[in-house]
Amino acid sequence: MRPVIVNDLMQRGYAYHCIAPIGHSFDPAFQPELTPKEMLALGVFGGKYMTDCRAEFPANWFAKAKLCHEFHDPALNLFGVNASQRLSVWREKGWIYHEDPRGWFQWYCRYYMGRRCVDDARQVRRWRAIRRLAGQIGAACHPGDISCRPRHRQALLHWAYDSRLI
Repeated sequence: MRPVIVNDLMQRGYAYHCIAPIGHSFDPAFQPELTPKEMLALGVFGGKYMTDCRAEFPANWFAKAKLCHEFHDPALNLFGVNASQRLSVWREKGWIYHEDPRGWFQWYCRYYMGRRCVDDARQVRRWRAIRRLAGQIGAACHPGDISCRPRHRQALLHWAYDSRLI
């Protein structure tokens, strides 16, 4: 087991253990199309997410990441639009698990690294539920037209789905 100690702006002294191999041994119902590294390089969350927690994850995840330390910049997103809700909305809706105060993507990064926790099944269900946006894109857009429904496409990207394949 690999222990990880987290000290960033949102968590101090939080510790977890990685018990699965990096990028392997996922729940069979969870088959993300993109890795966290790929998502960061494509452009997610306006570049603001993960700017203060690099020490927790492999340095190569950030080599080509599109990040902005100062503010949320939708131009950094792959589809150039804002498809995010404020963290306060996520908190109000009860979507935040206390061990992952940044939300789903933080959970996914830690899961990818090998952490397993009691919130895994709920997060996998949430991931599966967002797939409905792919159906909406498929019904409304011509195959391969990535300019169609950019907010839906960016939202899917935030959940490790690659809508460029639709």
